[in-house]
Amino acid sequence: MSDIKNKENHQFGTDVGKLLNLMIHSLYSNKEIFLRELVSNASDAADKLRYLALQNGDLYEGDAELKVRISADKDAKTVTISDNGIGMTRDEVINSLGTIAKSGTAEFFQNLTGDQAKDSQLIGQFGVGFYSAFIVADDVTVRTRKAGEQSAVEWQSKGEGEYSLAEIEKADRGTEIVLHLREEESEFLDEFRLRSVITKYSDHISIPVEMFKAPVPESEGPDGEKIEAQPGEWEAINRATALWTRDKSEISEDEYKEFYKHVGHDWEEPLTWAHNKVEGKTEYTSLLYIPKKAPFDMWNRDRQTGLKLYVQRVFIMDDAEQFMPSYLRFVKGLLDSNDLPLNVSREILQDNKVTQAIRKGCTSRVLKMLDRMGKNKPEEYQTFWNEFGQVIKEGPAEDAANKEAIAKLLRFSSTHTDESTQNVALSEYVERMQEGQDKIYYVVADSFATAKSSPHLEIFRKKGIEVLLMSDRVDEWMMGHLTEFDGKQLQSITRGDLDLGDLEDEESKKAQEESEKEVAGLVERITESLGDKVKEVRFTHRLTDSPACVVVDDHDMSSQMQKLMESIGQSAPESKPIFELNPDHQLVKHLNDEQDEDKFAQWSEVLLDQALLAERGSLKDPVGFVTRLNKLMLDLSK
Repeated sequence: MSDIKNKENHQFGTDVGKLLNLMIHSLYSNKEIFLRELVSNASDAADKLRYLALQNGDLYEGDAELKVRISADKDAKTVTISDNGIGMTRDEVINSLGTIAKSGTAEFFQNLTGDQAKDSQLIGQFGVGFYSAFIVADDVTVRTRKAGEQSAVEWQSKGEGEYSLAEIEKADRGTEIVLHLREEESEFLDEFRLRSVITKYSDHISIPVEMFKAPVPESEGPDGEKIEAQPGEWEAINRATALWTRDKSEISEDEYKEFYKHVGHDWEEPLTWAHNKVEGKTEYTSLLYIPKKAPFDMWNRDRQTGLKLYVQRVFIMDDAEQFMPSYLRFVKGLLDSNDLPLNVSREILQDNKVTQAIRKGCTSRVLKMLDRMGKNKPEEYQTFWNEFGQVIKEGPAEDAANKEAIAKLLRFSSTHTDESTQNVALSEYVERMQEGQDKIYYVVADSFATAKSSPHLEIFRKKGIEVLLMSDRVDEWMMGHLTEFDGKQLQSITRGDLDLGDLEDEESKKAQEESEKEVAGLVERITESLGDKVKEVRFTHRLTDSPACVVVDDHDMSSQMQKLMESIGQSAPESKPIFELNPDHQLVKHLNDEQDEDKFAQWSEVLLDQALLAERGSLKDPVGFVTRLNKLMLDLSK
């Protein structure tokens, strides 16, 4: 290696500076993971070279034996990790090591609490492989040359806000990382310690991870026989066999968990996984994991999602999104297909019949895996639902073929417990349905508190009929596509006329008719007074404590759907509400007795505004509402 040329100093991006400080001071409990992260990166670099060399064999530069080598120098107090993978250009070094080009960065730092244990978990969710080097090192040097390129670059930093870049000469392609260990981290200079860590974390890496075996001089055996000298050599200390190609019975739970951390770039263990080899018309192996925590950028449209794709054990791409529907975008893992060409591209994958068959199989496998978890491990499933429930709710609209299977996975709040935790399955609701009940009732509102206190619930609470309480933004959209479950129709209690069918007894019906007779003619008067502000005025018996409510027609757009469309910049057609009156309520009876037409109009508008406020959470003309209400209260006080 020749002298360094054109050395330049650069400042880290603000986020990197914060992150390095956090890495150094928070991750004290499991320092050895730095080796796993750096070896994992080296393995990825080898995978990428192997893929690019399919089209250009010259990139191997006469050395096709891909490997990672690790060595320690006790005198210099350094640990070196080198690979002969793809390597990096100068620009790639700046993008990869000088900035965090990752969406969600700001949110990541907003969530930091100062609690070291909690913050270290957040780091794991964010995924910061290379920077883990600074857990044990106070000075890190990276030398790298990209395959097929002549120029090489050296990156050096003490992790204190800046780094240097310089041109160097490097005979071999690939990347070499030299860690200058802190005084207190000398344990990692011990060869036995390094070997044990590599064996623990890197057995599944599909290329050899090597350490140098010292030469053994000639010696004499116990019986005087001559034992020949052994030359020093690099030896692989991992299996160097792709984990997914091994038989399931040979793989331990710990190996599956470690492999997930490698393939998912996650520091947490997965919730569950499924490893399957499919033979027949389409042959492929899948290893699919359900993470424990959602990534910070799960809702970012530009976020790369998908599975690692291998063809005949050759790495093809990191984020093959074609094999998993969008509502399962949190699934991590890989596919290894025997039926796709080695030069497959994203365009070819898009409409490929093999792709469609694998996607169908993988989707079904994940849905079954989640269903089993929900039935057999409800606490683990609740952890999953709290993280990924809103993503699963996209499923009924996106995947009609699996709508019933997705519906089994859904969880809701309900009047059965009146708690905000979404833990009620539709199957549990059906089991609790009253005799004669043929519908699954639900209400959608802007918040759980609003849903729980909705006036539309009054008759249901009186009769002990369970209602699902929905308040996620996606709920109204989801329910537009999820119309039935287990042969039972799902019915919004704020839409259309209320018909409780067999749940209504004859005595109640007669009482309702009598109460309507007492205020006969009121509907016509209010209809004339409100004019085109409402679509219809009618009596209702869904209310017990409230004087009035509004509902939407069966074919009109709900207020929640209107808000959802407006939030994404789309105009929503305005629908007029149906105004329903409780003929048993004293305010309605008072309104019926009011002879002053001006006061009658004011009372009618106040009752309508109150109902709209309870349903929508806001009014178009709140000042007008307050003015009318104040005037009526003054009149009553006289």
